[in-house]
Amino acid sequence: MINQWHEYIGNMHMHTPYSDGEKYHVDVARAAISTGLDFIIVTDHNVWVQGVEGYYDLGLDKRVLLLVGEEVHDTRRDPQANHLLVYGAERELACYAPNPQALINEVQASEGICFLAHPIEHPAPNFDEDVLSWLNWEVEGYTGLELWNYMSEFKAHLTSRAQAIRVAFNPDQYISGPFPETLALWDRLLREGKKVKIIGGADAHGTRYSMGPLSRELFPYDYLFRCINTHILTPRPLNGDFDHDRLQILYALRDGHCWVGYDLIGSTKGFRFSAQGHNTSVIMGGQARLGHGVTLQIASPQIAHIRLIKDGEIVAEETENPYKTFIARYPGIYRVEVHKHYKGKKRGWIFSNPITILA
Repeated sequence: MINQWHEYIGNMHMHTPYSDGEKYHVDVARAAISTGLDFIIVTDHNVWVQGVEGYYDLGLDKRVLLLVGEEVHDTRRDPQANHLLVYGAERELACYAPNPQALINEVQASEGICFLAHPIEHPAPNFDEDVLSWLNWEVEGYTGLELWNYMSEFKAHLTSRAQAIRVAFNPDQYISGPFPETLALWDRLLREGKKVKIIGGADAHGTRYSMGPLSRELFPYDYLFRCINTHILTPRPLNGDFDHDRLQILYALRDGHCWVGYDLIGSTKGFRFSAQGHNTSVIMGGQARLGHGVTLQIASPQIAHIRLIKDGEIVAEETENPYKTFIARYPGIYRVEVHKHYKGKKRGWIFSNPITILA
């Protein structure tokens, strides 16, 4: 059953000139095709752009499915916190931005899904970069968190102008994983019984930065599309029909049938996390009854440092084999991290959605 799932790679956080990005949808699609993505979701700030969704092939051998979401936040708020990534609502929702709970309620009423964007950020005081964390934690009904945002991590390294130059010209020496505080937050929410899914994204803008005589487009769309992506698993293959394929993608994200992968340091394609119990077989995002025990199976694309985490604590590890099997004898929330050495440093590589084992 597990082998029947179909894997697709996408990026779900980017901007165009409709808000604060540099390239329009056709050029963003071209960048996605050049990097081998299967789908992208454009999320301009406080505007839902109509008429651009669909498959783009641009005369190339491969095509990409472009969907449109929205990054909604209250522009009158100071600081500019509480950014919500909205997918699948198919209508403008920026008018609800001042009340985060009302906004989430409207997403649900529109049969959409939503993720708290860059829920924890670090300041970069020397560069006038606002901290755009999520602050209203009393809200309910959101689908999940953006666990790893590339540009948020980049900003966290801008501790001085000299450091900024080093990071800007060699970012892969510094980008290493989701903030530990974000991982701890996610584990706490899961322990509290909240069914919080995760995604990762680029937050691509294509912005050109200047520092004295130096001017450079630091993070082109095609570069960021090679970095932190979200891989999804669907029960049926995408077949080229827009409505069918759109729903397959949204359902996979809604149900947590996906993982976050840092594909720059090695393709995470082929990763799997599944559970087999009495008369049941599920993948990440699913749940199974404990019974006499549930067998958890992890398959990494390469030998790396596999960590199986239960309720926030490591319960099993593997460093010499790309596969790991674990018999779960206790109920809990199990998720997987895989870490990989790259350029002399161990870095986060794969972060799976959890499998819940019920008593």
